[in-house]
Amino acid sequence: MLRTMSEHMTDGDLVRRAKAGELAAFETLAGRYERHVYSLARRIVRQEQDAEDVTQQTFLSALEHLDGFREEASFSTWLLRIATHAALKVLRKREGLPTVSLEANTEPQDGYDTVPHPEYIADWKESPEQLVGRNETARLIDEALNELDDKHRVVFLLRDVQGLSVKETADALGLTEANVKVRLLRARLQLRERLTQEFGDPARRFEPHRHEQAT
Repeated sequence: MLRTMSEHMTDGDLVRRAKAGELAAFETLAGRYERHVYSLARRIVRQEQDAEDVTQQTFLSALEHLDGFREEASFSTWLLRIATHAALKVLRKREGLPTVSLEANTEPQDGYDTVPHPEYIADWKESPEQLVGRNETARLIDEALNELDDKHRVVFLLRDVQGLSVKETADALGLTEANVKVRLLRARLQLRERLTQEFGDPARRFEPHRHEQAT
């Protein structure tokens, strides 16, 4: 009966009950967001077993630190932040990187003036609505995402897939909002160009405009 009641409660109500020691309330929260956490983890680490480990670690960590959750952000944002950090830790360990924060590794060239121009521009043969209905579209998008480097892929996933705001994404990754915007723009341009190669009509291709340098 308690479980049935808790399923209709808001996240805030469930968090307060869980903080008071009601394990069933936390289990309901976990049930609500387990798929979201796993999906994000899977796309970051790109391995099923690692994604499952990240998901488990995320909820263990959330339960352990629940008393410290001040509810300044939504529970889902807080949870995805934990999942992101856990997933990035897996990447650092896998790639033999030092424990210095991968997500905070900002480069001085992260500016709008260094965003590359797309090399392949063409009108798409089908509308986005038609493409969504094609079975291979999701696969192609996943493949395109996997071609992004980690720092751009993670920003794109948090901002455009999970729906976090620029500020929430920046907070989750330890970046400035300006850095998030630049990385997001780069990710979108790379994805757009990659997908245009699949869906673009070669007969309607045109050369990108090149700005002549002033003399």
